Amino acid sequence: MKRIATIQDLSCVGKCSLAAAIPVISAAGVECCGIPTALLSNHTGFSSFYIRDLTDELEPIAAQLKKLGVSFDAVYTGYIANSGQMDIISGLIDRLRGEDALIFIDPVMGDNGRLYPAITPDYAEKMRRLCAKADIVVPNLTEAYLLTGREYDPSPSPDDIRELLRGLVALGPSRAVITGAFGKPGETGAMGYDGSCFCGEFTPREDLSCSGTGDLFASALLGAIMRGQDFAAAVSTAVRFTYEAVRRTIGDPSRRDYGVNFEQALPLYIKLLDGDGNG
Repeated sequence: MKRIATIQDLSCVGKCSLAAAIPVISAAGVECCGIPTALLSNHTGFSSFYIRDLTDELEPIAAQLKKLGVSFDAVYTGYIANSGQMDIISGLIDRLRGEDALIFIDPVMGDNGRLYPAITPDYAEKMRRLCAKADIVVPNLTEAYLLTGREYDPSPSPDDIRELLRGLVALGPSRAVITGAFGKPGETGAMGYDGSCFCGEFTPREDLSCSGTGDLFASALLGAIMRGQDFAAAVSTAVRFTYEAVRRTIGDPSRRDYGVNFEQALPLYIKLLDGDGNG
């Protein structure tokens, strides 16, 4: 069985970060090992939260895993608690990766044209350097503009997104995916680029705002790739699974706090991974 390490925060309540990555990647038939950057009582979308920074724990965890000879077929980073952690995590990637390991970075920094709270001005530049080590980066629109140093446009055309994707690949990754991309009027989804060809998948745009959809998409994409799907097929699988999770969450009044009801969509994800998700 393939094994990946995912380095991001753990919220005890609220289905994002490790709480989304571990079950989704496990459903793909891949062992998912979480290395937490921070421990939160609940995610930051709630009105209040408790957080414990785990920066000082990262090196000892990595050293112990290295001592045991544990290595990983992929290393996946999500939310990083502070810019100071990035230098440590860059070193952790080198120590934990196995031969030919895939480096997959979700550069969590902001949304809707704004940085998340507690993201410092030097964060974007350090994230650019981290992304240079990646094989695949998966930003949303806001993060794609931050990484490429371009002025944010809330409604980019498909041609604009292609230029953003080219800019992301120019940073060093061989492949990039932008989530929240627009297709035809009334559609949203994701577009990808592998350095030569573009791909994309779009679904109806739903009026839904809740935490965790980006984490869900990134985890589903990596799970599909590790399962053996090619890049374009994996983008399609991740979009369709995320949309099904969103669709099943629309009527839930607790969705803004507790996140996407992805558990109900896991059967479709498994079918898509098996090439049997058309029904």
